[in-house]
Amino acid sequence: YDFSIYASAAALVFPTVFFPSENPAVAIIASLATYGVGYVARPLGAFVLGHFGDRYGRKKLLVFAMLLMGVSTFLVGCLPSYAQIGLLSPAMLVVLRLIQGFAVSGELGGATTMIAEHASKEKRGFLMSFALQGTQFGSILAQASFIPLSTFLSHDDLLAWGWRIPFFLSAVVVIVALIIRSKLDETPIFVDKADKKNRTMPIVQLFRTSGGAVFRAVCMGLANVIGTTVVVFGTTYATQEAYGVKMDAAVYLWIPVVANIVAIILIPVFGLASDKIGRRPFLIVGPLLGGIVAVPYLFVVQAHNVALTFVLAILVFGIMYQMFNATYASFFQEMFPTETRVTGFALSQNIALFLTGLMPSVFAIIAPPSSDHVPLIIGVVTLVLCVISSAAALFSKETARQDIS
Repeated sequence: YDFSIYASAAALVFPTVFFPSENPAVAIIASLATYGVGYVARPLGAFVLGHFGDRYGRKKLLVFAMLLMGVSTFLVGCLPSYAQIGLLSPAMLVVLRLIQGFAVSGELGGATTMIAEHASKEKRGFLMSFALQGTQFGSILAQASFIPLSTFLSHDDLLAWGWRIPFFLSAVVVIVALIIRSKLDETPIFVDKADKKNRTMPIVQLFRTSGGAVFRAVCMGLANVIGTTVVVFGTTYATQEAYGVKMDAAVYLWIPVVANIVAIILIPVFGLASDKIGRRPFLIVGPLLGGIVAVPYLFVVQAHNVALTFVLAILVFGIMYQMFNATYASFFQEMFPTETRVTGFALSQNIALFLTGLMPSVFAIIAPPSSDHVPLIIGVVTLVLCVISSAAALFSKETARQDIS
């Protein structure tokens, strides 16, 4: 929820609130750059928090990451605008976004490791898919929080104070999550391994024993560009006046909501199927199909075809991308041993997310509003990254139904 509300705000209101400029293209690039800044901190956060989780426990990691994320998100909602204090305003926004990126880097790694080490091998893919369902629920809450604001508030009120409400509401999400996490038990396999007092740093042991796995996992993680293209850049491309498409912003608040509802339904289905037929088929086919269909999706956005935009966005993000999203966590967790599992997962996932998180800014630079070939340029880049992801899965060994140790 916390990370997703920032994405919506960066596309819809931050160009005006924090980066006013006579050149709208400059404001768009600057706003999307702060979205990408959150991913800059993720590899560092993965290193630090991965070490924390592998050395001191999965439960402690989950509590710490949630507190750090909650405080930084709430403070974003408290920031004064550029009109009020000038350059200090975007500077503080960047700092808080860096803290967000640092905090979130240990979140999914800790959560999925907790599930993986509690689950039986026959149901691991199905049970771990619920952690990914949680990310989609959070995205729905984030997108839905902006819908009534954009509907019932004037544009001026939305820019003045309305956008702050979703950031303040994150406090509720954090409190609920902390109550749940305080009641969790540490995983037995971690407790058993911790008693053996391995003094080697997890990051050193990871690259000594699983360097190839890290590389393949990073490449597979490039499939996350699908979400970046469809949701983040797609929103900017469709709604910002500089690009000239001029689609109603409400359309792009509803697209992620509907696509994520579809995702919530399908994620456990794909997770269950991965326990039966393996993870690799979904990791190969999902990104490849998503990358291919992303190209016509951008062209229908350019054509201002709202109906087809909805259909293709749901197809790409709600179905094809979810083949990857539902199964990659279990696949990654099964690639690494207990001593380096959080570090391996967090580092692989967050290096990939760092690369794909910078894509909206890269897209805005290589295909600026003045370009006549925005859909083609962005579509081809997205497809290439998806092909790399599928190829990495193709050359990896199946991990389903194996014991983890």
